[in-house]
Formats: sequence, C-alpha cells, structure tokens
Amino acid sequence: MENKSKKRGLLIIMSGPSGVGKGTIREELMKDKSLNLFYSVSMTTRNKRPGEVDGREYYFVTREEFDKNIETGNLLEWAEFVGNRYGTPKDKVEATRDEGKNVLLEIEVNGTSQVLEKVHGDDVISIFIAPPSIEELERRIRGRGTESDEVVKGRLAKAAGELKLKDQYRYVVVNDDLLRAVDEIRDIIVSKF
Repeated sequence: MENKSKKRGLLIIMSGPSGVGKGTIREELMKDKSLNLFYSVSMTTRNKRPGEVDGREYYFVTREEFDKNIETGNLLEWAEFVGNRYGTPKDKVEATRDEGKNVLLEIEVNGTSQVLEKVHGDDVISIFIAPPSIEELERRIRGRGTESDEVVKGRLAKAAGELKLKDQYRYVVVNDDLLRAVDEIRDIIVSKF
C-alpha cells in the first residue's frame, strides 16, 4: 500500500463581536476530534502569569522579539492591548497546517482583515459569528455582570461597527442557538475536507 502524503490543513478564521459566543463555540468544536482542529497559540509581550506555560497559553516573547517578527513578516495579524502586543505567528500556523491539522484562529475583526490580506485560497475559511440582534448581544454582555455600563456601551458601539464588516467573510453564522451554530460551522469545515 502506498504511503499517501498528508493533505495540508485548513486555516479557519472565526471572529465576531465581543459577547457573541466565539469562545464557547470554539470549545464545542474542539471536542469533535474528527475535525482535526488545532487551536492557534498567540505570541505576546505580556508577562507570564502563574501556572501559564510557554507554548500552551501563549508564546511569551520580549518586545524586541515581537518587533522582529513584525519586521520579518512572521505575524499573520497583531494588535496592542493595554500596553502589550498579541499576534499570530505565521511559522507556527504554517507548520501545523503542513502536518495536516486544521488550524483555528479565534481573533478580532481587525485581525481577520490582516490575515486575509496575507493568506488566500480555498483552504482558508473565514467565519463571522453574528448575534441574533444587538439587543440579544447587549443582554449577553450585561448577563456576564462583569463590566460597567460604560464598558458595555463601548462594546456595543464596537460591535455595531464590526457587524458592518460581516460581508468580508466567506460565511456568516448567527449564534441564535449554540448547538445549531456549532453544527453549521462543523458542516462548513467538513465540506472543505
């Protein structure tokens, strides 16, 4: 029997507004071993917290190392939050895809735009997770009970802007019901195998 070479893995980009349920959807998708998913680990300049392991939660690097990765074009996307930089290392993503694994990026809308400028093809799937409505998104964010009214209003304003960009994605999935949304995304991924 011939040893067939591995098929290159997909790059699956999943994004959408804060509070739409991206993390919960990702957790459900990762349970399905038949999807052969690998959740991409980001690079960051922030300090390691107790219990975190380099290469598991993040690749922890100095600001100089991060800047070098920007200069050499080794970041598919990057952003700065609260004085720390975060980005997706291209070399790690490509090596994982070369192993035949499907790499899942759960990133911000701005990050998706950066990735789609650099990576193209039928093996790149962009999925925008949308709320059923802005009112439902507000209910979910407020339901967390973790943010002030001002922060909630800021998140909703940002979400309204992000929703306008959903047509830049190949697929839009409305998270009106978690398991239905997960099944829809699973079907999208399987159709690209």
